[in-house]
Amino acid sequence: MVDNKKNILASALELFYSRGYDAVGVQEIVNTAGVTKPTLYHYFGNKEGLLYELIKENHERLMEMVKVASLYQRDLSLTLHRLTSSYFKFALSNSKFYRLLMAMRFYPPDSEPFKVSRAFMEAEVEVIEELFLNASMDHGNMVGRQHIYAVTYLGMVNSYILAYDNENKELDEEVTYRAIHQFMHGIYS
Repeated sequence: MVDNKKNILASALELFYSRGYDAVGVQEIVNTAGVTKPTLYHYFGNKEGLLYELIKENHERLMEMVKVASLYQRDLSLTLHRLTSSYFKFALSNSKFYRLLMAMRFYPPDSEPFKVSRAFMEAEVEVIEELFLNASMDHGNMVGRQHIYAVTYLGMVNSYILAYDNENKELDEEVTYRAIHQFMHGIYS
């Protein structure tokens, strides 16, 4: 039984990643997973429920890493380095899911993928906002800017992930350092 659920999730990830959520039907998912429609409906209710579970299962692992890495201990550079390394590591080891999640950020706001993924995206921003809020106690010029810093930071990290993944280049320590260095020049100004 558990294998059926895992097969459905794996098939959905592969299909949504390769063709997009809207281009894939329930019949194609169940055919790929080797199950019946009632089995999919039993586990997920519908296609939207399947997308929700797919994001939830993978995003929980991402958020575990993000929450630990973003704990501010009065050294913003070190914290951002840890956080950026965590994002890079997760995105590279879960490339299909991470690309799918990023793509959903650009879906129309009224679309199912955007609506389903929105709360997950907002959870990331909230954790990173908290990091910048805590850092603002040591860096007065940051007061009141935690939201824009969080959004800008995520945009930068995601741009690096896409650029390097598209070119099959490694996101190593040097790239992490350059990204953080560039970002910190902006927030300290």
